Amino acid sequence: MPRPSLQHTVHVANKLRDKTLIVHCRSKDDNLEAHAVGLGESFQWSFEPNALGGTLFWCDLAVQDKRLTFAAFEQIGLDQSGPYTGHWYVRGDGVYGKDKSADDVFFKAAWRRVWPRR
Repeated sequence: MPRPSLQHTVHVANKLRDKTLIVHCRSKDDNLEAHAVGLGESFQWSFEPNALGGTLFWCDLAVQDKRLTFAAFEQIGLDQSGPYTGHWYVRGDGVYGKDKSADDVFFKAAWRRVWPRR
């Protein structure tokens, strides 16, 4: 009997006002490279988590003089409950998340300002 698909999908959506968002996501094994995401657009990817657990994808976000890093997907233990779809919304004050099993959007991380070098 074939094993059911455990395909997971993560979306990072640009909800900033009139700004292009740079999104660079990666894991220990996969570098998804940097992508310019326009207003109202999103960057997404799909993957199967490690059968032994421990899959982690994190994303570095940049817009103008602000930066933010957050864990976009973190596999805890051997959770094999089925496919996962996560949504991240990038706004002016930071990143908000929502997964398919939750009705509420939650705050994940705030921007930090990067001052220019002199």
